[in-house]
Amino acid sequence: MPGRRGEHGVIDVPRLVVAAPASGSGKTTVATGLMAAFARRGLAVSPHKVGPDYIDPGYHALATGRPGRNLDAYLCGPDRIAPLFGHGAAGAGLAVVEGVMGLFDGAAGQGELASTAHVAKLLRAPVVLVVDASSQSRSVAALVHGFASWDPEVRLGGVVLNKVGSERHEALLREALDASGVPVLGVLRRSGAVDTPSRHLGLVPAAERRREALDSVDALAAQVHAGCDLDALLALARSAPPLPEAPWDPAAEVPRGAARPRIAVAGGPAFTFSYAEHGELLRAAGADVVPFDPLRDETLPEGTDGLVIGGGFPEVYAPQLSENAALRARIARFTGPVAAECAGLLYLARELDGQPMCGVLDATATMSERLTLGYREAVAVADSALAAAGTRVRGHEFHRTVLEPGSGATPAWGVTRPERRTEGHIGGADGAVHASYLHVHWAAAPAMAARFAARCARDAA
Repeated sequence: MPGRRGEHGVIDVPRLVVAAPASGSGKTTVATGLMAAFARRGLAVSPHKVGPDYIDPGYHALATGRPGRNLDAYLCGPDRIAPLFGHGAAGAGLAVVEGVMGLFDGAAGQGELASTAHVAKLLRAPVVLVVDASSQSRSVAALVHGFASWDPEVRLGGVVLNKVGSERHEALLREALDASGVPVLGVLRRSGAVDTPSRHLGLVPAAERRREALDSVDALAAQVHAGCDLDALLALARSAPPLPEAPWDPAAEVPRGAARPRIAVAGGPAFTFSYAEHGELLRAAGADVVPFDPLRDETLPEGTDGLVIGGGFPEVYAPQLSENAALRARIARFTGPVAAECAGLLYLARELDGQPMCGVLDATATMSERLTLGYREAVAVADSALAAAGTRVRGHEFHRTVLEPGSGATPAWGVTRPERRTEGHIGGADGAVHASYLHVHWAAAPAMAARFAARCARDAA
């Protein structure tokens, strides 16, 4: 079922934002379950995630058969949220947007910026609040009333009660909420069938456990289908008004080069972190984008002119990555442009937890007990294949590793941490190679994609 047609420059897709009072309430359970349940009814469902997280969108993609896309008002700026949403939701009959943390929790020290509430307002989308009801009964009404009244610009369209213990418990919760004016749109019982394993950086990515992940998504779809009023939820989504915005268009963001460089992008279980818009921008700039798996492939794709090695979990797969000595040697000899983020940075180092890596960078990496997490403001220290000196971006760090030294003779970025206002340097840039811990959303800085594609074409000529 296609999305509603709007006039030129109008985004008219039915949509819901799935939020919660706090992390751990069941947003991913409900959002992924809704996506899968509606998709199984024959609806084209567009999946979205508020914030920089890469892992939840992998499950969203399994549920819908469409790329999971991020909507981050800090990384991309508020003005790009609706256009990026419209681009991702093109042709969909419904869009489901999973929130981040609690409904009103945004970038540290930045007010509502990048919060679920902020994105919901930018999309003019009704919010469904997922409440963990496992340890409360009548108090749920006070909780919901507070969230419904805190910001009049946020439209709380209904509640899904999660982890409800029994029919008696459900009756008490419904009775308490009767006078709140916020309808109960779903009740989910406690269930271990939908649990997803976690480790040091959150859920295990779907790409690492595809068969089990598909089973989990099926279980979520069944649970949500049985416990939620899908017709009422779809009616709520259809009540969202049109947005007077034109969808984002990667072809309008970058010049298309005359040459067609071949850019190999790392994938497979060890490198699962990537924003869909990165590949779209490279293709719009004229590049031929080809995936490869550093765990399995012993050489780069034929004719590779440039490498993009994004985020993921190389620390989990360090022995297997190290065993693929043929590919490591090939990457060490590669002289074309390389753009690497976080996991890519570690893979390019001499070693990771004592396991030999590619040795492109004169640095070693080890696992750490300390989580490095948060938004960053950054400026390119020098010209590189990815960014011109002085380029300013916003990015995100998310890792439990330490690199020694933390930056090369020419750092990739000078960074500021907004929550503490401290500054430093990370990564390395030597002209051809740009590598750092910083994740950047290229839709906010499309000139980087254009520059990288052009550099690949120039060096290949």
